Amino acid sequence: MARRSAPLLRRLVSSPALAPAPATSAPLPGHGGARRTVTYMPRPGDGNPRAVTLIPGDGIGPLVTGAVQQVMEVMHAPVYFETYEVRGDMPTVPPAVIESIRRNKVCLKGGLSTPVGGGVSSLNMQLRKELDLYASLVNCSNFPGLPTRHQDVDIVVIRENTEGEYSGLEHEVVPGVVESLKVITKFCSERIAKYAFEYAYLNNRKKVTAVHKANIMKLADGLFLESCREIASKYPGIQYNEIIVDNCCMQLVAKPEQFDVMVTPNLYGNLVANTAAGIAGGTGVMPGGNVGQDHAVFEQGASAGNVGNENILEQKKANPVALLLSSAMMLRHLQFPSFADRLETAVKRVIAEGKYRTKDLGGTSTTQEVTDAVIANLD
Repeated sequence: MARRSAPLLRRLVSSPALAPAPATSAPLPGHGGARRTVTYMPRPGDGNPRAVTLIPGDGIGPLVTGAVQQVMEVMHAPVYFETYEVRGDMPTVPPAVIESIRRNKVCLKGGLSTPVGGGVSSLNMQLRKELDLYASLVNCSNFPGLPTRHQDVDIVVIRENTEGEYSGLEHEVVPGVVESLKVITKFCSERIAKYAFEYAYLNNRKKVTAVHKANIMKLADGLFLESCREIASKYPGIQYNEIIVDNCCMQLVAKPEQFDVMVTPNLYGNLVANTAAGIAGGTGVMPGGNVGQDHAVFEQGASAGNVGNENILEQKKANPVALLLSSAMMLRHLQFPSFADRLETAVKRVIAEGKYRTKDLGGTSTTQEVTDAVIANLD
């Protein structure tokens, strides 16, 4: 009986009269035809507002951090800011600022100018060392609607943040002779390599490139490469290669699309990140941050060389895009992914439309005009 029933059952199911009705695509009320998908299930209490330490910084810093505050307020993002005035010419970062970041775990920072020469140390370096923010991450990618010489650029530069030439270990041996020490340790090299491979693994990246100068600095950069190779062996699904830093710069300018994730010692990473940012659209649109085991500081990804630009400051035409995108990274870090998506989508719409752009992107818009355009494009 069962054998005879099977063909009959198949005929009944295939009959037009009994076929299931096609799913309707009626839009959900207020969603413009797009159905939302479940992307994140919060734990109870995840919606509680989070405190974020805010350092407006020098020069154009208050302009661009002010833009972020406006957008966050309009979005009703679940964050609130504890603001501290810090200037680049201060001898040290005030203890209250360090304590605030330790308490809140997260900081958003405008640019801090570092005097060239003299005896004032970089407050940026002080923050990184005090909080052990050992990994710097800069996203360098093309944006639809923003013309650049190269297309298909999508590079993430991960830079060791606490040692190397940036250790600041310098002294005058005798008058007219200065010695600067480059410190490379296995511990710091391994943890930055591990962070780079973990990032690649978690973000479906295919390749990690280690940047070095081990052909000359055989011990220091040799130790960095040795550490990268050891970590790479634990990630067989991710392609690993190495490149000498001078060849790396040439290849970045010629064929940047060949790079994916790049892991570097401190000084090389600063040079590579700024080069990649310039290729992909400019430092004014590249987000980034610095992260350690317990704390994270988000800021403009590549060098904020226009921090002290008086003309930009007087005309109020600083580009807020990089810090807005860094703020989206911060929102994801805080586990507020839908707010991050809304902000990032709005910024990319403004860039694609091309109506509101600051001078560095070929436009004439003010910081406020770009900010207003981003707010108008929020879903």
